Amino acid sequence: MNAQQLIKPVPDSAWRKSSYSTGSGGECVEVAPRPDRVHVRDSKDTTRATLTVEPTAWTAFVEFAAL
Repeated sequence: MNAQQLIKPVPDSAWRKSSYSTGSGGECVEVAPRPDRVHVRDSKDTTRATLTVEPTAWTAFVEFAAL
């Protein structure tokens, strides 16, 4: 069994687009928070690989980005 078999796909309904995302392009992300991990993907190309981090790491990132 490989690592990809252990990670279940995230349903489309779980993804939320950043409030900073607009229809005119630019840097846009979507997140799908889960109890044990947070998935992050490019909202302009949802077929690309996603970044998966622990909730504590995501919280730390959001707090840093808000400074």
